[in-house]
Amino acid sequence: MTGELLFEVWTPLGFAVRCTRKYWDFIVRYKHPSLAGHEEDVRLVLADPDEIRRSRKDPQVLLFYRGAKPRWLCAVARRENGYGFLITAYPTEAVKAGETLWTRSK
Repeated sequence: MTGELLFEVWTPLGFAVRCTRKYWDFIVRYKHPSLAGHEEDVRLVLADPDEIRRSRKDPQVLLFYRGAKPRWLCAVARRENGYGFLITAYPTEAVKAGETLWTRSK
């Protein structure tokens, strides 16, 4: 990963997810403009999610959810060689199907 590191967050699964300033700018400019200014929210989703699921399409991709109905915040990360990087993040009204890897203790 090249560029200025915006954040590196340790997840409950024991690996860190990284995101550069340049990539975050790409996410909020082209993918999900509604997340501009919400870097801290995405960090929180990764560090302290309500639930973590594995993508049905790619087993290396994990979906971190925090929130409650009707709105969740989802951070999507890929884990490779022990490290993770943010793919995207977005608000959603539904948790996607997939294997549940971790849930918050109640």
